[in-house]
Amino acid sequence: MRIFLDANVLFSSARSEGAIRHLIDALLDARHSCWVDEYVIAEARRNLQIKHAGALAEFDATVRRLHAGESGLRMPLPSADVAWLPEKDRPVLLAAMRLRCDALVTGDQRHFGAGYGKSFGGVRIYSPRMLAETLDLV
Repeated sequence: MRIFLDANVLFSSARSEGAIRHLIDALLDARHSCWVDEYVIAEARRNLQIKHAGALAEFDATVRRLHAGESGLRMPLPSADVAWLPEKDRPVLLAAMRLRCDALVTGDQRHFGAGYGKSFGGVRIYSPRMLAETLDLV
């Protein structure tokens, strides 16, 4: 499965050796293809620099293990698929669509929660827990 990781997933993975880091390890061990783009990398890095600068080395190590694609910023907006999201979150879903990912995993329940379990432009949105349960990684 091709899985796009949101910035908050990258942030959480770098910040602590908890459930999110274990999820990414399990996904990679199970040969799933984990994807990011410049947009989510920059957002996660910016937040880590402000809140947990000591985690940047772990962040860089994680990013090196992932596939990186071009940002969704350059993709024309398919309004029905992203109109429900705040403007700042649209590039995340657009990148997952552009990279032909099957899934987008995000812990941002506030903005993406209404889309959990639903598909937009061929991309199903999951919380980290939902994805782990769906793939029997728990």
